[in-house]
Amino acid sequence: MTYLEIAKTKFDNLKNKKDVLILSVESSCDETSIALVRNGREVLANIISTQIEIHKQFGGVVPEVASRNHIKNISTVLEEALAKAEVSLQDIDAIAVTYGAGLMGALLVGVNFAKTLAYALKLPLIAVSHVHGHIGANYISHKTLQPPFCCLMVSGGHTAIVRVEDYCDYHLIGSTVDDSVGECFDKVARVLGLSYPGGPNIDRLAREGKNVVKFNYKAPLQNTYNFSFSGLKTAVVNFVHNKEQKNEQFSKEDLAYSFQQLVVDELSGKTMNACRELGLDKLVVAGGVGANSWLRERLQSDCEREKIKLYLPDLKYCTDNAAMIGAIAYYYVLNGIGLADLTLTAKPTVNI
Repeated sequence: MTYLEIAKTKFDNLKNKKDVLILSVESSCDETSIALVRNGREVLANIISTQIEIHKQFGGVVPEVASRNHIKNISTVLEEALAKAEVSLQDIDAIAVTYGAGLMGALLVGVNFAKTLAYALKLPLIAVSHVHGHIGANYISHKTLQPPFCCLMVSGGHTAIVRVEDYCDYHLIGSTVDDSVGECFDKVARVLGLSYPGGPNIDRLAREGKNVVKFNYKAPLQNTYNFSFSGLKTAVVNFVHNKEQKNEQFSKEDLAYSFQQLVVDELSGKTMNACRELGLDKLVVAGGVGANSWLRERLQSDCEREKIKLYLPDLKYCTDNAAMIGAIAYYYVLNGIGLADLTLTAKPTVNI
């Protein structure tokens, strides 16, 4: 039998297996992560090797540097994950990997590593969408969470409202037409002289602001569920540059406060409207910006008012990690999707 024939037989049999242990690999950006996840909800190990300190000196992620460090770290991360979970490679039922979206070179490191493991161990290889993975993080944090629900996807690469009809049935309600909210945070942080990663630093600085700063901006796309953050980013950049050119002082704290307030107003307002129109009383948040304290507080308040049950992922599962990939991969297995062969390659973009 060929590798694919063996893998398909094992993959099909996993649907009837009581306990399914998946080894998952995530390397879409600047986090090298490997996890062991049982039945989509139980995390035995989730090891993350972060490159934040490396990329701080550049003010953002340098793709080639990220790829080189994934290559350097991934074998060690595997060893640490197996040791933490107290399992061996022979205990694993399948290998899951993020194949997109993300940085092409970074993704290729994880994809090729996972393909090698799958072939050597004669195990099914499951190709997982990074976007679906962020949604899957909530299945770890909330053991009883089940679809259907509305999902607010807020990350460095995506901003969207998604109706999750079933574990592998997604319907895009609205998305960004330009910058993602995470990208907007990073660019505003840069113009304010804050270090990478920008989002957490904006969040901290905004907590010290007290006064609303008025700048030339009007929120676009008011009658749609789509988002646009490019104009807001440009308004903040122009405000800062004008002040600097005139040698006028301004409060960075107040500017961060005002910027973040506009972002949260946009995200929460449209999401509440979507929940009402869709008739859904459960809201799930996914993605790195889901760690933003102001957004979490605002969504909690708005959901209480609208009588919507809010599900927020634990902070450690908001940013990129392999546990979320292993969680959603289990539901891929149950739905018979995602099985890949050794021709699998990375994709910089994927559809919701």
